[in-house]
Amino acid sequence: MNMWRIKKNLAAFLMAGLLLQGAAPLAGRQSSPQAPASPGRIRVTTELVLVNVVAHDKKGNLIRDLKKEDFTLLEDGKKQDISTFDFENVDQLLTAGAPEATVSGAESAGNLLRTGKKAVPSLDARDRRLMLFFFDFSAMDPEQIDRAVGAAKTFVSTTMQPADLVALVSLATNLHVDLDFTDDKQKLSAALSAYTPGEGQGFDNGSTGVSEGAAETGGAFIADDTDYNTFSADRKLLALQSLMQSLGKLSQKKSLIYFSNGISQSGMDNQSALRAATAAAVKANVSIYSMDIRGLQAFPPGGEAQAASLHGQSAYSGQSVLSDLNNNLSSQETLATLSSDTGGKVFFDSNDFSGVFSQVQKDTSAYYVLGFTSNNPVKDGRYRHLKVQVNRADLKLDYRSGYYPDRDFEHLNKAGREQQLEDELAAQLSQLDVPLYAGAAYFRQDDSHYYIAVSLVIPGSQIPFVTEKDKDNATIDIIGQVLEGGKFPAGRLRDTVKLAVDSTQQVRRKNVQYSTGFVLAPGVYHLKFIVRENQTGRMGAFEMDVQVPDLRKAPLKMSSVVLSSLRTPATNKKGAPNPLVRDQMETVPNITHVFTADQHLYLQYEVYDAAKGKNLAPAAANDQTESKAPAKAPRDGVRVLTSIEFLQGGVKVYESKPVMTNELAVPERRAVILQIDVPLQTLKPGLYVCQVNVIDDVAGTFAFPRFPLLIRESAPSGPPAGKAGM
Repeated sequence: MNMWRIKKNLAAFLMAGLLLQGAAPLAGRQSSPQAPASPGRIRVTTELVLVNVVAHDKKGNLIRDLKKEDFTLLEDGKKQDISTFDFENVDQLLTAGAPEATVSGAESAGNLLRTGKKAVPSLDARDRRLMLFFFDFSAMDPEQIDRAVGAAKTFVSTTMQPADLVALVSLATNLHVDLDFTDDKQKLSAALSAYTPGEGQGFDNGSTGVSEGAAETGGAFIADDTDYNTFSADRKLLALQSLMQSLGKLSQKKSLIYFSNGISQSGMDNQSALRAATAAAVKANVSIYSMDIRGLQAFPPGGEAQAASLHGQSAYSGQSVLSDLNNNLSSQETLATLSSDTGGKVFFDSNDFSGVFSQVQKDTSAYYVLGFTSNNPVKDGRYRHLKVQVNRADLKLDYRSGYYPDRDFEHLNKAGREQQLEDELAAQLSQLDVPLYAGAAYFRQDDSHYYIAVSLVIPGSQIPFVTEKDKDNATIDIIGQVLEGGKFPAGRLRDTVKLAVDSTQQVRRKNVQYSTGFVLAPGVYHLKFIVRENQTGRMGAFEMDVQVPDLRKAPLKMSSVVLSSLRTPATNKKGAPNPLVRDQMETVPNITHVFTADQHLYLQYEVYDAAKGKNLAPAAANDQTESKAPAKAPRDGVRVLTSIEFLQGGVKVYESKPVMTNELAVPERRAVILQIDVPLQTLKPGLYVCQVNVIDDVAGTFAFPRFPLLIRESAPSGPPAGKAGM
C-alpha cells in the first residue's frame, strides 16, 4: 500500500545495564482412526525422536496389548524404523510406597526438580504417573488461594491413586520447589497446609489507566500500570520454562496442573516466549492442564458489591459487563494456548475443580513410547510431520503431529544463511537460543503518520566475540517485519551489524542495543524481529503487537515516555528524522527500566497541539536572580507544565521541580519537547513507580502516565580495567 512509508534509522550501542530475566496453530481433530488428536510439536536436540501414542477402541477403552510390529511410523510420508519401543502401564501399580518414605528412599523429598541441569535424577518413574501442581500465587487474592489449595488437598485425601507421584511448585515473588515428587500423602498434605493466603499479590496485574468503567475511589487520576502486566506474564512463562529443564530429564509423560487466575498480556510482551514455553513443554514431554481458579464468575453491571461505584456511563449502557467479559476471556487466552499446544486441556468457568485431576489420571493411564532416528540427514530446522498407523482398523491413535530437527549452521552457504533468516521470520515457532528484548515508542510526525522507535537489546554475554589485536569482533544479522493487523506487510528491516570494540570495554558484561524506526499510520501492528550471531548460528526472536494511536480526538495529545540512562552523540543517518535525537545527542531507551544509583534518569516525551493563550507568563529561567529583569511575555504561546514523582508503597518519596515551556520546539510537527534529567543517587535502591505529570495549562487537560522502575545499588568501584587476557 502506498500509504505506508518505511525509513530506517539504524544505530548500534554498547551500554551498561541489567536486563530483567523473562519468557503453534491448532489442528482440528480428524475422523480418520489414525489421525493425531493433539497438535503439539517436539523440538529435539538429540538424534532419537520419541513419540507418545495412546490407543483406544471404538468405545474409548485403552488398548494395552499392542506390539512394536503393530505400528508403522511415517515422517513426511516416508517410513521410519522404530528403534525403541516401550509401554507405560500406570494402572498396574496397586500399592503406593510406605508412609514417610519417598520414591528414591534416600531423602525427605525427591530429587528431580532440585538437581542441577546435568545431574542424573534417581527418581524411578517407571509405570508411575507424574503430576506437578503449579500454584501461581503471583496475582491471586486470598479466596482464590484457598480454593486452589483446597482442591489439591481434596484430591490428595480422596482420589490420589497408588501410582501417582505428585510435586508442588509455587510462584509468588519467586519460584519455589516446595516438595519434589513423592507418593507420601502426609507430606503432601503438610506442604499444602503450609500455603497461606498471604502467598499472593507478588506481582498483581495493574489497571490500564482508563477511567471509564473503573471503580471510583476518590483518586485524582487513574494509574496506568500496564507495564506490570508484562512483568507478571514474563515471570510466569519463565517459571514454566525453568521447570521444563528439570522435567525433561525423564522420558515418561508428565502432567502439569496450572492453578491460575489468568495471565494478562499487555501486547508489548514477547509472543515468541509464549510459543517457546509451549515448545519447551513438548520437548520435555509435559502436558499442561490449565485451571482457572476464579471459577464461574458473574459480572453485574454496577460491579462487584465489595467494590466502589463505577465512573462514567458504563454501568448503564452494558459496556462494563462487556469489558469484564472481554478481560476475562483475554486472561484465559494464554492459558488455553499453553494447554492446547502441549496436548493438555483447559478447565474454565466451573466451580467444580475436581475434573482436572480425573482427566490427568485418565490421559496418563497407559501409553506407548515409540523411538526412531530419522532417515532424513538434512538438518534444516524445518517442521517434519509425523503419522503413526496401526494394523487394526478399529483403533484410534492419539499422538503429537510433528517435530523440529536441529539446524546445521556451519555448512550453510551465503544463500542458505539468508534463506534461514527468512524461514525463521516466517516460522510460527521461533528459536530463542539468544535472549532478545525489545521495546517500542511512538512519536507523531503529522496527523496521520507516527514514527515508531524500536530498540532491540542482546546481552553481550550471549555473543561469541573473537579477539584480534585487542579488539572484540562479532557480526550480528538482524531481520524484521511489520504486519498491519498481523497480515499485511507495512515495514521491513534487514541489516548486518559488525561489532569491533576494545577488549578493555568488557563488552561481554554489557548489552548490545540496536535502534531502528518505522513510519506508520494509526492502527494495530504485529512486529517480529530475528537476530543471529554468525559465529555459531544461534538465533533469537521477539514478537509483539503495537497499537499506534490516533491522537486527533485525545484530550491531551502526548507521545510515549522514553526512559533512558544514556545519551550518546548522534551520527548523521539518512531516513526519517529520529525524534530521540535532540541537539546532536541521541537518547537511548532503557527498555528494562532498571537503573543503578550512580546513573541519571533521562526522560523524553512530546505534547502535540498544545492550546495557545495570550499574555502568558514566561518560563522560569534556570538561573533565577533578583537583578535580572523578567523576560517579556509572549503575545501568543503555549503553557505546558511537567514534573516527575517517585512513589514507593503508595507514598510519594520524591518530586522534581515543575518545568514549564511556552514554545513549540518543532513547529512543523506542532510539538512541545520535554526533557528531564533526574539524578538517582539521592534515592535508595528499590522498586519505585515513576509518575510523569503533564498539564496543558491553557486547555485544562492533563495526563499522569506511570511506569515501574527498579534502582539497584551502584557497582563497587575497582581498579582500572586493563587489556583483556583472552
